[in-house]
Amino acid sequence: MSTKNRVWRRAALAVVILLTGCTYSSDEPAPVTSSPNPFASLEKQVQLFMDEGAVAAVVQIRWPEGEWSRAYGVRDLKTKTPAQPTDRAQVASVTKTMTAVAVLKLVDDNLIGLDDPVNDVIPRFTSSLTPPAPITVRQLLNHTSGMPDVNDALPKDVDFRPVLAQTLTMEGGLQLAGTLPWTSDDVGSFKYSNTNYLALGLLIQTLRSKPIVDVLQEDVLGPLGLKNTSLDRIDPHETGILHGYVTLRGELVDTTDNTFMVGNPAGCAISTMADLNLLMAGIFQGRAVSASSLREMKTSAGFHPYGLGVWEHADGCSKDSRHEARGGFWDYQTVAVSSGDGRYQAAMTVTTPPMPTELEDPSTEDKRYYLNDRIESTLNEALDRICRPAN
Repeated sequence: MSTKNRVWRRAALAVVILLTGCTYSSDEPAPVTSSPNPFASLEKQVQLFMDEGAVAAVVQIRWPEGEWSRAYGVRDLKTKTPAQPTDRAQVASVTKTMTAVAVLKLVDDNLIGLDDPVNDVIPRFTSSLTPPAPITVRQLLNHTSGMPDVNDALPKDVDFRPVLAQTLTMEGGLQLAGTLPWTSDDVGSFKYSNTNYLALGLLIQTLRSKPIVDVLQEDVLGPLGLKNTSLDRIDPHETGILHGYVTLRGELVDTTDNTFMVGNPAGCAISTMADLNLLMAGIFQGRAVSASSLREMKTSAGFHPYGLGVWEHADGCSKDSRHEARGGFWDYQTVAVSSGDGRYQAAMTVTTPPMPTELEDPSTEDKRYYLNDRIESTLNEALDRICRPAN
């Protein structure tokens, strides 16, 4: 249910624009620019998502002079309460960006180095996974460890509900991934694996002597002002939550309950788009980690567009890259983008149209990837329309 390797899926998108009006709720004014509405294209694209069956979409854009927020659709299909810009959603692998910040703080505090091996530091790392070589902190952060993905070791039953009713612990995830092969040929190549961040969560707990949820709260959420972000189990009956759905043998299933992901440093966060923009602003304005760690975070290995916990994307106003946190579950797709200098942010989550899981229909996996790519394209186009080069 988490984001997979999208490197080979991110070709240029031919985005279809639907010239119709859209229904939304708003609590922010439009920006004052030379264009009557610089976000008209974004609104049309989001309306297309809704016309394709999305349950909801929430977006926020931030720039030096202000911000713009919109919500479309409904919080849930039972009450059909209109979605609001302040609503929260499960943001999946955007959590990895938060975890990466907590790891880089370990480096800043001289508790470990980016190129230090973790084999003998992370509890049960060698016994659970049997790594074929020394594995470094950097390799875990940028997905070049080559370790197998725990998702590939989960049961493949079409009825996924028994699996989601149990919490996947970090230790349990490493043990599951250890049932899959990990060869020396895999080490050093980019291979997106959620297991990397389960291992990093255990590293953080070990070196901080605190639960991962507490460390993320103290080192990331608190300092960056993410007041509407949580890492624990949510109450699906809570107001202000966007509900997610899939179908199972043609029947609609509400999958909002996040029991499976509680405390998971690869994908447990529930957040608002405003908080995701605060996260990205805090990181790229240099308020989250040291300048040297931020440089490392923004640097990819050169053969894939991924640094340490963030993706790279071209910036229409700068020679520097933009950077992104991307997340996807069966029921939600989320992207958060920031300019390299932290002056511009854009974040959007879309509650995916209810579809079978890939366990029942393998074709739906690509549909979800494609939706995530379109969200990314839409946000970057919007930033290209309003951004100005830094002085």
